[in-house]
Amino acid sequence: MIVLDTHVFVWLMEGSGRLGARARRAIDDAVLTNGLFLSAITPWEIAMLAEKGRLALGRDVAAWLDAALALPGIHLAAISPAIAVDSVRLPGVFHADPADRLIVATTRNLGAILLTADRAVLDYAALGHVLAEDAGA
Repeated sequence: MIVLDTHVFVWLMEGSGRLGARARRAIDDAVLTNGLFLSAITPWEIAMLAEKGRLALGRDVAAWLDAALALPGIHLAAISPAIAVDSVRLPGVFHADPADRLIVATTRNLGAILLTADRAVLDYAALGHVLAEDAGA
């Protein structure tokens, strides 16, 4: 199972060259096995970034999200009480961004691999606290 970090989901939907070949293969494989997930916080994060002008989607964010989430093979993982609690009890030292904390907690809860290019998350994964792979690779 694969969980996409928010920026990776945007890269995938926008056809960005920043998404590496290995990451694309992992995503394709996850779609085939019904194992491609997003945290339920991801649509919120995309909407916030678009509203602040930090993300240009070329159309209304609600329409973009509706189209992107309707694609086959993508599943939203709900923020369960266990994920909510884990997000505030992550082991070791992790930064305070609530979206990142929920995405990491979702990944841990699913026993999945997080695809991300976020250096802080990859460094956290290197300490053994979450499984993650570099989405640029």
